[in-house]
Amino acid sequence: MFFIYLPRFESPNNMLKPIVLTLFAFLGITTTAFAQSDLAQEVGIIFGPVSFQSDFGERHDMKTNVGNSGFGVGLVHFINFSANNNRESFFTEHFKVRSELSFNKTNLEHYGQWVDREEQKGLVQHLRAMKGSTTLVNLGSQLEFSFIKIHDFENSVGSFSPYLSLGFQASYYSTKVGSRLGQLGLPSTTFAKYLTPSDGRPYGFSSENGVVLSVVTGVGVHYKLTEMSDLMFDIRYQGFNSDWVDGLNPNKDIYKENKSNDSQVWFNVGYIMYLEF
Repeated sequence: MFFIYLPRFESPNNMLKPIVLTLFAFLGITTTAFAQSDLAQEVGIIFGPVSFQSDFGERHDMKTNVGNSGFGVGLVHFINFSANNNRESFFTEHFKVRSELSFNKTNLEHYGQWVDREEQKGLVQHLRAMKGSTTLVNLGSQLEFSFIKIHDFENSVGSFSPYLSLGFQASYYSTKVGSRLGQLGLPSTTFAKYLTPSDGRPYGFSSENGVVLSVVTGVGVHYKLTEMSDLMFDIRYQGFNSDWVDGLNPNKDIYKENKSNDSQVWFNVGYIMYLEF
């Protein structure tokens, strides 16, 4: 049995240290456990732009999706069941387990038709002036399904292997909300809907830190670059179980248009190396 002690934390910087230590402890345990087994392992790095869908801006609006975009980077680790000395089965030839530690940050503002109308700029000046940011540290795993046999892909440099993935992540978030007009919480600086108490907070906005869970699903393709390395291209959706990740959450009993929890879409490029034991 393994025990991993995680110290108490009070800030994103303090939170990152125990997460990194946990990941390396996990990798160390799995490496030791599987080094003499019939499992292969892969490690890599992923990076790319992130589009955050939240209460900032208008949902399903292109200007909002482009404007509320950030960047992310992560470390990935694969357990590959398709080792040369394994018996071939549908599971070993089509599935991998992917673990991940990733970081992303997005700056947020209000976009869309409600803030673009010049004739109404006096009514929406508070929305125009509102700004925010959210920073996420994600840790979790996904099960990856390959449409072609993994052995066939691994033995063919220059080949492609499309896949689907599904998994879960735990994320530590740090969000900040403010206004160019001054301190939020006053009628002179804050749009009316955000002055109403919401979900245990005194207002419909909150600069806070917390932990959320999310479902992660994606579609992508591996490209066989060399005998011992791949390129990976991935589009991923991550849906959170909270609506406070962006710092905004107007009272849903009153403002029905804000019923959806926060989410993000990540476009990844990755470089993967095969490990030999």
